[in-house]
Amino acid sequence: MTASSTIRLMTPEEIAVGAGARAAPLRLPEPGLFAERALRLRHLAEGHAMRDYLLFAAELAQRQHEQLKQPRTLVLPNELAVGEAAAGGLAPLDALRHARDPVWREELRELVQAMAQAPLPEPARLLVQSLATADDDFLEQQAQALLAGGAPALDPATAPLIGAALQLHWVRLVQQLQARYERSDKTESLPPFSYIDDPTVCPCCGSRPVASMTRISGETSGQRFLACSLCGTQWHYVRIKCTHCQGTKGISFQQLVDEDGKKAEAVQAECCETCGHYLKQVHMEKDLQVEPLADDLATLTLDLLVGELGLVRQGFNPLLILGEPDVGHDSAPALDPPPDPGGH
Repeated sequence: MTASSTIRLMTPEEIAVGAGARAAPLRLPEPGLFAERALRLRHLAEGHAMRDYLLFAAELAQRQHEQLKQPRTLVLPNELAVGEAAAGGLAPLDALRHARDPVWREELRELVQAMAQAPLPEPARLLVQSLATADDDFLEQQAQALLAGGAPALDPATAPLIGAALQLHWVRLVQQLQARYERSDKTESLPPFSYIDDPTVCPCCGSRPVASMTRISGETSGQRFLACSLCGTQWHYVRIKCTHCQGTKGISFQQLVDEDGKKAEAVQAECCETCGHYLKQVHMEKDLQVEPLADDLATLTLDLLVGELGLVRQGFNPLLILGEPDVGHDSAPALDPPPDPGGH
């Protein structure tokens, strides 16, 4: 796409009609979520300016996968609480309302112990060692700050490991609550998860998305799903619509272009002139292996350059709070000029 390109963006209504009248189902986190993420991170790390950090994140995702395979029984909300959440249009496992089971700290300490055995660079090893001795009060304070979207009390150095433990915990919660429903008499109970009043946050845990994803498989081909930054659930959200203000006017897309003019089409930033926010969008039709959190992490340069345009990041990624890697602007790819929305 060049500066002279003119593209007419379909309206959300046209996209909805083209995608079919039936609402897309929720895509709950699958057992291989973390393994696929680890694989994608390792692939993206090859020749990347953030190679060391992407490999650290890959090790973390692999340890999450190994722990998820180990059974751990959690305290789940009762059916009355689930029903009340549904009646109120709220997520049944809302990250800020659901009482955190202290067992998440056990998940964290096991994760830290596993990471201590991984081949890590010295800064990461020191980080792991420091967190291994942290007390419960500190961990709960950090968890609350992280779940609130990065409150001022958050320690950015420990955020990725704490975030990883919370992700693991909430994936278990979603899977176990769904499994309880599957074992029940479905004629007397409603599914625990469905679309809620606020379509911009996760219908399972109420967290913000890390990115969105256009899919190409089965009945969901061509549809966009938002991917939860915490529990990994994906839920349908119409395309060409801001994920912050839900407006449909002034939507444009930015993408990276390298020094040879090659465009990084698999990841774009959907930008809203109305509210000044943006969210990344990853496209399976451009790369079958895209993974929302991994590809978001590996395209920090896109965040830096879109941020220079004055736009605010809407997506939330617990692994991006660690700090901005040294990605020099002189050698970084440029942004692809946004298209003229034409008839939109």
